[in-house]
Amino acid sequence: MTNDKQIIHMDQDAFFVSVEIRKNPSLKGKPVIIGGTSDRGVVASCSYEARKYGIHSAMSSRMAKRLCPQAMFVKGNMDAYSEASMEITTILRDRVPLIEKASIDEHYIDMTGMDRFHGTLKFAHELRALVIKETKLPISFGLSINKTVSKMATNECKPNGELNIAGSEVTDFLNPLSIRKIPGLGEKTFIKLSDMGIKKIYTLAQIHPDQITALLGRNGLSLLQKARGIDYSPVVPYSEAKSIGTQCTFKADSIDLDMIYNLITAQVMDVAYQLREKKKLTACITITIRYSNFEDATKQANIPYTSLDSVLIAKAKELFRQVYQKRMLLRLVGVRLSSLVNGFEQIDLYSESQEQYSLVQAMDKIRKRFGPQAVTRASLMKLDV
Repeated sequence: MTNDKQIIHMDQDAFFVSVEIRKNPSLKGKPVIIGGTSDRGVVASCSYEARKYGIHSAMSSRMAKRLCPQAMFVKGNMDAYSEASMEITTILRDRVPLIEKASIDEHYIDMTGMDRFHGTLKFAHELRALVIKETKLPISFGLSINKTVSKMATNECKPNGELNIAGSEVTDFLNPLSIRKIPGLGEKTFIKLSDMGIKKIYTLAQIHPDQITALLGRNGLSLLQKARGIDYSPVVPYSEAKSIGTQCTFKADSIDLDMIYNLITAQVMDVAYQLREKKKLTACITITIRYSNFEDATKQANIPYTSLDSVLIAKAKELFRQVYQKRMLLRLVGVRLSSLVNGFEQIDLYSESQEQYSLVQAMDKIRKRFGPQAVTRASLMKLDV
């Protein structure tokens, strides 16, 4: 291995559950499930004690109850989880040269070249201890030569662990692991490779690039590199400015509020779909309006991490009511989502029924096959701006 990067991957242990335990210490050491308590509810997260019973995220609450009748269900509070996430990000960001917020509960830190100031392993250990002290939340880290190996190291030492994999140790660390441990290797690919007898990373790493490409396409080459401990992807600096947005200038200046609310709904559905396509969550929404005299006004709000249409539409309309003060004709309305992190809609499962999520997922499948405009609300069919 010639790669001399120093990448720390920090990941909270059972993050949602840990935040709940911080609020209610009596939950510690018990099988805790974050999710809806009704039979239609879905598990958003669960404690390590609950995982021993085979419970996992996205499982129906009914099945979770069958597997562990004594499990303690907590509805969950996305505001609290988002706040705790920002709390951790702030602690880390203020103390490292380069940080990427990979999701609501994990960060990558690039410490390459900093060894001349202090040992990276010692620094990571002290940083982890600081997060635990300041937030009272458990966290684990892996340190290695790239993002893939450091993340896999974290996964191997969780919960409440630390693991350093030096460049010379990468192959020995990876080889005995199941291919299921490779980040980004999905269930279908796992089954396909397993059916061929490829179950360990060592076996996958021996395959010729042409063979894996023929089997899995371009994604196969990426998996092959990861199996060999190779990952050139950089740590991408965390920035609040990353955003997805859209705006519409009216054919004629208007004060038709019904039309404008319908337009905002359509705009939010569009950007929320883009968000889910990119497997992102947003924690900030902004509404921009332009009056007929070309004066602009904006209103922004921080929100719990989400990618759901219903949550974002309600907030967007609320912001519009707040920002539209002059009762003049409008010529433009825009919606922007920012503070983006990697994630997926299941993060809100505790507050939405399985049927509602099935609807969102079904609509997205139709859009992927027939185009973004293939499905919409009936009230938006005649929208003409």
